[in-house]
Amino acid sequence: MKNVVWHHATVTRQRRNTQNKHKSVALWFTGLSGSGKSTLAHAVEEKLHQLGCRTMTLDGDNIRHGLCKDLNFSDESRKENIRRIGEVAKLFIESGVITLTAFISPFRGERNKVRKLLIEGDLIEIYVKCPISVCEARDVKGMYKKAKANEIKNFTGISSPYEVPENPDLIVNTNQETLDESVDKVLGVLINRGIINNEN
Repeated sequence: MKNVVWHHATVTRQRRNTQNKHKSVALWFTGLSGSGKSTLAHAVEEKLHQLGCRTMTLDGDNIRHGLCKDLNFSDESRKENIRRIGEVAKLFIESGVITLTAFISPFRGERNKVRKLLIEGDLIEIYVKCPISVCEARDVKGMYKKAKANEIKNFTGISSPYEVPENPDLIVNTNQETLDESVDKVLGVLINRGIINNEN
């Protein structure tokens, strides 16, 4: 792009990570509506906060109130939604923050684009696995019922596809595990990869 030059700041990601006493990374929670993505992401963030980590959760509904409020739920808009979230996550990672994203992000290709946007190892893809029947039973807003009645178009799992991750970094089965068990699995990955340590 003409007349646009990248500025290299003196306060680097490495210096921020050193100050924070943990590394920065993106935890990308993906799964069907009602699978438990937001619940798990916020529970993990709460635990990380208690451990003294700097965190930020980007939640699907909240982002669509601001940054992505101009987008609808067509395939193209969904792809743009994920592209924007990837760019925002990249900024938060550079700022030294552990970033948690809770989005259906139904398309494998778009999730892979986000992974390529980031430095290798900066994205931990977490597949929040849950049978659609359980997701429907949890659906207090009645979204699945409306989608089946054709009142909601392009609804993932009903009238729009969800492409299951082929090689996620972690799978949590929210219909089989307690919330605490799922949180512990996520924290285990962070410890094993040296993002956080037992002293945090």
